[in-house]
Amino acid sequence: MRIALSQFAAHTDTERNLEHIRTTVARLSDVDIVVFPEAAMARFGIPLGPLAEPLDGKWATAVRQIAADAGVLIVAGMFTPSPDGRVTNTLLITGKGIDTHYDKIHLFDAFGFTESATVAPGSRTVVAEVDGVGVGFATCYDIRFPGLFQKLADDGALVTIVPASWGSGPGKREQWELLVRARALDSTAWIVACGQAYPGDEVASKGPTGIGYSAVSSPLGEIREQLGQEPGLLIVDIDPDEALAARKTVPVLANRRF
Repeated sequence: MRIALSQFAAHTDTERNLEHIRTTVARLSDVDIVVFPEAAMARFGIPLGPLAEPLDGKWATAVRQIAADAGVLIVAGMFTPSPDGRVTNTLLITGKGIDTHYDKIHLFDAFGFTESATVAPGSRTVVAEVDGVGVGFATCYDIRFPGLFQKLADDGALVTIVPASWGSGPGKREQWELLVRARALDSTAWIVACGQAYPGDEVASKGPTGIGYSAVSSPLGEIREQLGQEPGLLIVDIDPDEALAARKTVPVLANRRF
């Protein structure tokens, strides 16, 4: 399975970000999945309500068409309206005969930021079968919760994709890298973590807008590929059978008691 991770710093303009998705996918070939960060529709630090769109709205429909034309699965973060007046932090997952979404379950009420003030939490886990391989989905702060990743593995995920907009600050890069590797070990699955690039100090001060360092961890917790903090495109080939082999070598899912 070949996966492309597009690490970029999303703009406040949804059309500009859509064009980034379009041009990125157009330049790729022989790729199965293209992953964009959390909040790829528009970055944090601005009012989200006015730009949120339903899953059948213009922005998501355009992404679906891009995926269909290219014959790839696209995973991209967007915001959808919530019935309670907030928005939902949603991953659009579309292409290759798949059309589903994941709403972020664990909201970032930490480090002085209160995501739940404007964002409603999701409640369901999502695993999709992509070319015969189980792929799970999580978003950013979710990566601090091992139970979610083990649940995804129980549901058949050999790969879990984690778009993120990881807030900057002391020790945050170290935490990000540690958590990517730890969740791989917890679930004995590949972790494909695609974050927003670092946008500069001025923009970063307005919200959790990203630090870069997108990374891919093997099921045994080895960082196989990683970007720096600047925008970039990372293409990785992963072997789902490595997850099956890891589960025979270190059967933590079978051996756990809690």
